[in-house]
Amino acid sequence: MKGIAKRHILKIVDTQKTGREDFLVVEEPLEIRLAFEKGGIRHQQGISVTMRTPGHDEELALGFLFTEGMIREASQVKNVSFAAVRWKEARENVIVVELADGHEIDFKKLERHFYTTSSCGVCGKASIEAVSVQGHYDLPENAPVFSIGILHGLPAQLLREQSVFDCTGGLHGAALFDLSGRLVLSREDIGRHNALDKLIGAAFQKGLLPLSDCLILVSGRAGFELVQKSIVAGAPCMAAVGAPSSLAVELAEEAGMTLIGFLRDGQFNVYTCPERVGG
Repeated sequence: MKGIAKRHILKIVDTQKTGREDFLVVEEPLEIRLAFEKGGIRHQQGISVTMRTPGHDEELALGFLFTEGMIREASQVKNVSFAAVRWKEARENVIVVELADGHEIDFKKLERHFYTTSSCGVCGKASIEAVSVQGHYDLPENAPVFSIGILHGLPAQLLREQSVFDCTGGLHGAALFDLSGRLVLSREDIGRHNALDKLIGAAFQKGLLPLSDCLILVSGRAGFELVQKSIVAGAPCMAAVGAPSSLAVELAEEAGMTLIGFLRDGQFNVYTCPERVGG
């Protein structure tokens, strides 16, 4: 299975030692490059290196670019492919997004240092202003209502979709659900922000944006960056199995998004916009 590596380990239970085979999540760097034409000359520029679990890399690149405000619609992307680098081993760790002719990016406005780790993509931001919401989607005025009963069942659905997590116990998951609780999409990655970028990138490719009548569920905590990405994608509601941060709650409230935390074991907390949670 892609994304999984095997390792012979020493297993110790109490004082008993046993040699056995274990499964590990694969973590490798992915460099995202932009290819574009400027002044009649073709350019290629690296903009990000993230530590991720291989798989759905095209979606990861597109989701990242979309949530950073660099692309807004599919017509702005001409092609996505792995780079023709010299060493075969590195070929699938460099992905190139070729922009459509006429679509320009103001790199001077990108104040972010684009090295990201698998756990925290926001760590390199130069200032809080640099991480303000990039999206142009307005959250729906007629708020969709998500049923309490349906919400309780969502974490179990996400867990059933996490095949690599089930094998290794080492991945974050992100899922998209509609109002009826139907699973629309799910993705997983060693990095929580990567899992969400893959999910949003898949929605971008399928023409599902904005996510006006959907809920995004993440398997871990809800930090600022995950809330920001969900707002950019137009999701009116985001839920997390873990806790939200204070900054995440502030951003959700400012944007008018419903933020739910600790969705597990038959209970949850609603931190913002409770009118979207019904009986």
